[in-house]
Amino acid sequence: MAMKITDECINCAACEPECPIDAISEGDEIYVIDPDLCIECEGHFDEPQCVLVCPTDAIVKA
Repeated sequence: MAMKITDECINCAACEPECPIDAISEGDEIYVIDPDLCIECEGHFDEPQCVLVCPTDAIVKA
């Protein structure tokens, strides 16, 4: 499974540096998570770090 960023994203960039495998990047309008790379931080953290830092709760399970 992977995480995804919804339209609630405000482009604050808080999530990008938190990803341990660089699956998050700046998209055309909002940040995006590459579903082929996202591992939900398994093996690195107990829960997805991007979700913890997102100020608008814009990151959800895909």
